Amino acid sequence: MIPITREARPANNRPDNDRAGNGRARIGAQPIALTAAALCLVLAGVASIALWRVYTGTSPETDRTVAARALQTRTAQASEQLVEKTKGLEATQQESIDQLQVVQDQLSTVRRLLASQQADTKRLSEQVSGLTEAIDGLRQTFASAQSSDPAPAPATRNRSVRIRANHIVRTVQRRAKHS
Repeated sequence: MIPITREARPANNRPDNDRAGNGRARIGAQPIALTAAALCLVLAGVASIALWRVYTGTSPETDRTVAARALQTRTAQASEQLVEKTKGLEATQQESIDQLQVVQDQLSTVRRLLASQQADTKRLSEQVSGLTEAIDGLRQTFASAQSSDPAPAPATRNRSVRIRANHIVRTVQRRAKHS
């Protein structure tokens, strides 16, 4: 058998030879044209965006940066205001605490004064009741002295009443000192 090489083969023996060669030429030219057209469209889009930004003078990146900075500034201001209000509340709270402490001190002073006044009132009440008893005793003594003595000398009678009254007053004073 004699080997047949490609060159030696007739072109008609390959049925897809015409299709393959012509198709390659046709397909090979089309992708390059399609790529070139797509590249031109992309470049035209980029150029139009660049021209639009230059013409309007705005850029989304710049706008976003400005908006972010404005947001940061507002956040910082709000934070500072919160800090100031918190400090003001702390100062007000401390003032309220101080005022409450003063009121509590005044209340305890008033309570002590009230307790001492009540003690004084009780002591004076006891003294008044003692004096009332002494006066009643003097009246009874005077009444009994008048009924038993028909006409005693006024100087003697006054002297005994004064002695008893002095004795009663001293007794009441001693009780008041011990109370």
